[in-house]
Amino acid sequence: MPAPAADGSDAPTTAELLDFVRRTAEDTALVASLPLDPEGRTWLRLDGPGGSEAWLISWPPGTGTGWHDHAESTGAFTVAAGALKEYSLAARLPTDGWRTLELSEGVDRSRLLATGQGRAFGRHHVHEVLNESGREHAVSVHAYYPPLPQIRRYSRTGAVLRLEQTERPEDWQ
Repeated sequence: MPAPAADGSDAPTTAELLDFVRRTAEDTALVASLPLDPEGRTWLRLDGPGGSEAWLISWPPGTGTGWHDHAESTGAFTVAAGALKEYSLAARLPTDGWRTLELSEGVDRSRLLATGQGRAFGRHHVHEVLNESGREHAVSVHAYYPPLPQIRRYSRTGAVLRLEQTERPEDWQ
């Protein structure tokens, strides 16, 4: 049974978020309605299940997110067109009180997600997502619960991960 959300309703599980992004990615009319900009990402806010925050996002060739996490939110994303590469850390990082960490060997993961493929993730999942194509746009659908309270952005040099900034919803909405 899902955990209660802050408003008393049932919070969506990561499986439900993944099901939502997969179904939404199959909506070809919605995906085609997203304007594609050759210079930067574009996005459209969607209504996600159970009060979750959802986005349809376009990725021009060579664009990416940089290293980041979604704080206390769980999430899922699916590629609706093209392909995206996800680099992630298989390690639970401390949530507060640090600026620089040296990562252990063996924590790096990567996966290539083609059209129709996606993944779900838990709280504090640190990753970066890239469209490594030199020619094709990619489009993806993302959902987060609870709605993103913040995004922490990191820089990475070798095994050193550094917290660079914390963004709040007013920074991206």
